Amino acid sequence: MDSVLETHALRLPSLILGGAGFSYQLHPDPKSIPVSKIIRRAFDAGMTAIDTSPYYEPSEKLLGSALASVDVTSKYSRSDYILMTKVGRVSANEFNYSPEWIRASVSRSLDRLGTAYLDVVFCHDVEFVSPEDAIEAVGTLFELSDRGIIKHVGISGYCIDRLIHVAKGVLEKYQRPLDIVQNWSQLNLLNSRLEKYGIPELRKAGVSVICSSSPLASGLLRSGNVPCGKLGDWHPAPDGLRKAVRQVSTWVEAQGSTLAALALRFSLSKAARASQDGISVHTIIGICSIRDVEENLLVIEGMMQPSDIKHHSIAGVLDADSFSRERENVDLELYQKIQETLGEWAEYDFQTGKRVSRI
Repeated sequence: MDSVLETHALRLPSLILGGAGFSYQLHPDPKSIPVSKIIRRAFDAGMTAIDTSPYYEPSEKLLGSALASVDVTSKYSRSDYILMTKVGRVSANEFNYSPEWIRASVSRSLDRLGTAYLDVVFCHDVEFVSPEDAIEAVGTLFELSDRGIIKHVGISGYCIDRLIHVAKGVLEKYQRPLDIVQNWSQLNLLNSRLEKYGIPELRKAGVSVICSSSPLASGLLRSGNVPCGKLGDWHPAPDGLRKAVRQVSTWVEAQGSTLAALALRFSLSKAARASQDGISVHTIIGICSIRDVEENLLVIEGMMQPSDIKHHSIAGVLDADSFSRERENVDLELYQKIQETLGEWAEYDFQTGKRVSRI
C-alpha cells in the first residue's frame, strides 16, 4: 500500500484511527458502533493504523471482532495495518507497571485483538507513576520486543516534561531510544507546547516518531458540549474555558467554517510541517461513526491543492507542500482571531490548570 510515510523501521500514516472513540469514556453505547465498517472506510482512505488501550473499555474487544470481520478481511491482511495499544493504566485511578502485569496485559491484548504481534505498545500515562517505574516498564517492553511479540516500544501521556524525562532516562539506561512517543491535546488551537518545546527535546532523546492525539482537545474544540459517555463528564476543561470555546465556535461558524474543521486543519498542518529532519509527527483522532470518518476526509480535501488530492490514500501521507496556500492564509487569520478571543485561556494546560508560557 502507498498510504504510509516511513521513518526508520516504523511506518505510520499521517492520520491514525483513535480507538478511544469506541470506549465508555467517549460513547454511551460503544457496542452499537459499526466498528468494522468504520475501519474498512478508514483503511480505504489510507488511515491504516489504529491506536487503542485496555483502558478504553471495550475498545480492544470491539476492534478484534471488527478486524476479523469480512468487511475488513475481504480486502486487508494483518500486514496491511498497524495496531498500537498500551499497558499500565488499569482504571481511572489504578496503575500497574509491574513486569508481571505488563506481560499479562500484552498477552490479553493479543488475544482481544486477534493477532500474533503488536506493532506498538505504549506505557500508558507515564506521569501517574514514578519516572523509575516507567523506565523499568519500558525495559520489560524491550524484552518483549526482542522476542518479536512487540515491534516497537513507546510511552504516552499528557505531561510533556515527564515524557521527555522518561525518554532521556530510557536512552541513558538501555543505550537505545524509544521508538515512539504519544502526547495528547498539546498540538492544537488551545495548546501548542508539543511543537514549540516537546518535539525539540524528544529529538535530543533519540525519539524520531511522535503521535499527537486529540486535535480537538478531546472533543472540546467543536460546537456543543464535550463528548460524554457512560462514565460521565470526565473532561478537565473548567467552565470558563468551555464558555470561551463556545464563543469561539459561534464566531468561526459566522465566518463560514466550523471550529472542529478548523481545529483539525490546524493540527494536521502543524504535524506535517514538523515532520522534517528525521522526525515524523502523526495525528490520532477519535472516531465514533462513519460520518466522523467522512467529515475528517472532507477537512483533509479542503486543505489540499486539487491536483494533489488522492482519494484512495488521502489520510495516508499529508505533504505540507501539497497544502493549499490560499486555504492556509485564510486559516491563519482565523487562528489569530481565535487566540485573541480565548485571551487568558490560550495555551491552557489541563494538568496545572494554568496558562503555560509561550516558548
